[in-house]
Amino acid sequence: MASKLSAKEMLSIVHAGEGYNTEFKESVPKKVKEITEDICAFANSAGGVLLLGVADDNTIKGVEIDNRKRSAIQNSLNEINPLLPVAFYPVEVSGKAVWVMEVDSGKKKPYVLSGAIYVRQGANTQKLTTVEQMREFFQQSNRIYFDEAPCPSFALPGDIDLEWFQEFRIEAGLSKAISRIQIIENLKLIDSDNTIKNGAVLFFAKKPRKFIESALIRCTAFEGNNRIEIIDNKYFGGPLIKQYRQSMQWLKERLNIRYDIQGGGPRKELWEIPETVFKEAIINALSHRDYYDKGAPIAIDVFENHVEISNPGGLTSAISLEEFGTKSHSRNPLIFGLFVRINMVEQVGSGIGRMRGLMKEASLAAPQFKTEGMFTVILDRPVEKTVEKTVEKTVVIILDAMKENPKITTKELAQKTGLTRRGVEYNLSKLKEENRIKRIGAARGGRWKVLTEE
Repeated sequence: MASKLSAKEMLSIVHAGEGYNTEFKESVPKKVKEITEDICAFANSAGGVLLLGVADDNTIKGVEIDNRKRSAIQNSLNEINPLLPVAFYPVEVSGKAVWVMEVDSGKKKPYVLSGAIYVRQGANTQKLTTVEQMREFFQQSNRIYFDEAPCPSFALPGDIDLEWFQEFRIEAGLSKAISRIQIIENLKLIDSDNTIKNGAVLFFAKKPRKFIESALIRCTAFEGNNRIEIIDNKYFGGPLIKQYRQSMQWLKERLNIRYDIQGGGPRKELWEIPETVFKEAIINALSHRDYYDKGAPIAIDVFENHVEISNPGGLTSAISLEEFGTKSHSRNPLIFGLFVRINMVEQVGSGIGRMRGLMKEASLAAPQFKTEGMFTVILDRPVEKTVEKTVEKTVVIILDAMKENPKITTKELAQKTGLTRRGVEYNLSKLKEENRIKRIGAARGGRWKVLTEE
């Protein structure tokens, strides 16, 4: 158990707001068991802090807890099995008492209260009610949630992406006055031995793959609707948020995008498949993938008539097919909680429903989900041949570049189009076959001639 929080440290937690490992209660609830449920959930997850005397809007109200109430709370805590050590003490701030309850991630999971298991899901406490949910929890407990396991080789602060960490601080609304190490401690990103956790490595490391081999997204574009001819193939690493952003940019370059300009205001991008659908699918893959599985990366595959987004690890047994789309249970609750902090997850358990609704609004087929082994989302593209439009757009860029500079190299064309060298060579080969371009002279020192102008 860590040492008691100072008033300054407690204020930094208040300012950060509620989350995966923090819970506020303005007063002691009539049913003291509500407090015990949260503490039990913290112990079954990554540990956490519950503050009594703080409102949901982060306002310090203060609370008086006499011996009778304290005894009632302690008696309720004693009902957790196995017995769980919980730090329980007041911290005075501006003449108001805030009572702090701290608990580490339990070493004897699962912790049970009145025959039920409680866990944290995002910023909420969830009671596991079905045999399937409990079985999944026991399976995870036996091997430890991947994102909560320690990563001893990670060094602070040298291995952190400081630029992204600062951006995260701003996105999460964390005060500049809170030190980096205090944020790391508040968010429970280190364990009781002060070793950084895998979830923090995935979320904040400059090079997560240095420590976790499976921290990768592969993006591939195929000719037609099978996996025979690859047009483009890229791998994206780095912190999870950068994997997400790079993948979204890659998709934007591969799909058909039109623009809506109204009233002289900023133009609005309209993706052929709603952009938010991809956001939900990719964040879901990053949050819920099985990082223990090193056999395959997260994959985004673009075909002529559909897009597939897959991640290792099917639907967890804690969620039945009947509950799918209405409940959420993450294999990596620490990572999921960090995405919640920066508003990348709007509401726990609502992502699948949002994807279905957006596809319907866009008059597109409902997304298909395959949940065995690999979790795969299949998104049908519009009936019109959007791939041909995208390819033709790439061809125009290549032809214009050749007209401007007949000696342009394959490497320079790759930079202009955003394709890999292999992708450029594929397009050049097709243009030659169609007699739209001709190479004059040697491979080195020669030049391109655009034949369509003759």
